[in-house]
Amino acid sequence: MRDRLPELTDPDPEVRLEALRALLAGAERGDVVAKQVLREIVIGYRNFDPEIYSRALNLLVLFGDESLAEALLAALADEEYGCQSWAANGSGILRLQTAAPLLIDLLRHPDALARQSACEALGEIGDPTAITPLAHVLDDPAEHVRAAAAYALADIGDDEAIEHLWTALESPRRPVRAGYLSAALAHPAIKTFDRLIQATSHHDPEVRFWAARALGAAGDERAEKLLTRLAVEDHATVRTGGHVSTAAKKALKTLRNIRKHQRKARAGERTV
Repeated sequence: MRDRLPELTDPDPEVRLEALRALLAGAERGDVVAKQVLREIVIGYRNFDPEIYSRALNLLVLFGDESLAEALLAALADEEYGCQSWAANGSGILRLQTAAPLLIDLLRHPDALARQSACEALGEIGDPTAITPLAHVLDDPAEHVRAAAAYALADIGDDEAIEHLWTALESPRRPVRAGYLSAALAHPAIKTFDRLIQATSHHDPEVRFWAARALGAAGDERAEKLLTRLAVEDHATVRTGGHVSTAAKKALKTLRNIRKHQRKARAGERTV
């Protein structure tokens, strides 16, 4: 596998990619030499084409560990090389606490992909110092970046992070498509069930709409009776033209599907 190393810098991009594919396949088989060559790509990233570096990092889980931290931090700060998004992803995969300050800085990057990757990595790392910066990103112009920030706050999951999600959901300035906020509040790692129940009585139908959707995604059977009532009684219209009752019906379907899969999973465990 080490004979592939010179091919990784060959002038022909196809030769470079074929060498990388062979190394990744070797790493998947557990080849120690292939893993070491891939580590050398990360450590000496400046010696390799950005495509080779980024593709290698896509499978960092096969060969990476905390000994690559210094190299990943260098690439994360390297604006000229242009692979900050991939370095951010790698930092998240390895849960590098030392990367948090650089990732927080990356939340202001002009490239939306870089901001999204920074959000995702901060969620993986779970550093509470990122809560306020991530909350600011809930107003990002790109929806996929706002969603990544919401999920990151849910992953961090402490009271302050959750409160920012509620503030965003209840704000009159919330985006028309706020499904990611309800999905984040339904995150199984955080305890929001009682407050979601209360939110279905909120004066703003938008909040009731998304609270209903979140209750469905939470998969808690205690919500079924309330969602059934909303599906029949609450016909208020939201900005997209939808109705709270429709959201409740969809939530019921989601909840029942989740419960069905949970029952099947438990039945499968009993038969093992």
